[in-house]
Amino acid sequence: MKNILNAPFMVEMIRTTTNMYAHGWDERNGGNISVMLEEKDVAEYLDSDCVLRTIPTGFTAPELDGRYFLVTGTGKYFKNVQYAPDVNLGILRLKDKGQQADLLWGYTDGGLFTSEFPAHMMSHVARLKVNPENRIVMHCHPANLLAVTYVHTLDEREFTRTLWQMCTECIVVFPEGVNVLPWMLCGTNEIGMATAEKMLTARLVVWGQHGIYGAGKDLDETFGLIETAEKAAEIYLKIAHLPRINTITDEQMHLLEKRFGIKGREGYLD
Repeated sequence: MKNILNAPFMVEMIRTTTNMYAHGWDERNGGNISVMLEEKDVAEYLDSDCVLRTIPTGFTAPELDGRYFLVTGTGKYFKNVQYAPDVNLGILRLKDKGQQADLLWGYTDGGLFTSEFPAHMMSHVARLKVNPENRIVMHCHPANLLAVTYVHTLDEREFTRTLWQMCTECIVVFPEGVNVLPWMLCGTNEIGMATAEKMLTARLVVWGQHGIYGAGKDLDETFGLIETAEKAAEIYLKIAHLPRINTITDEQMHLLEKRFGIKGREGYLD
């Protein structure tokens, strides 16, 4: 078997968690990531018959039976992933309609997957229905997006339009907009189900007064989605108290649609 620490998916996971911590998005043990892996890729590094332990998941997701995931651990600090990936990350295979997870690698200190694991898996199920290429669910706490949820209406159309107006690239990067949930208790199946429902229509879901969920086909795309929305939120906070003399108009955003071959969410532009 090859050394799993050299696997491209592991190298990219370590780079991404380190970068997210450096951005200030994942203070302490805040934030979590799950990466759906292909069995053939895992087979180069792990014996799938060697199960370290089996962990109840607390939810049902028959659509994910047999799927492999690389997942951050509960209570783990992103800043430590690069130094001890085998402690802070785990590779799991779901079974029994998603109600059990076989641990194949990681969590060597006896730890478990993130407490947001049900929310992640429910979001994976939702995104696969929309785009079978989606492989990533990423949750973090970008300060500017979080701050905006305190001072801006949580109406999804208005929230999206505000972000679109802050940076020319926003409507190009997330033309489907941003969905928003009001504050809910984290780590529960209830917020997981609510997030998954929102994931059917957008790859970004803001949790009011908490953070954001992003989904995409790879870690770069998902990180970039959140990074772009966070930049827009930062600009909004810098100018929200000032009279706005200029803005990106709906007419200009329609020009961006034509230029980049994208379509903004139905009903969000005049």
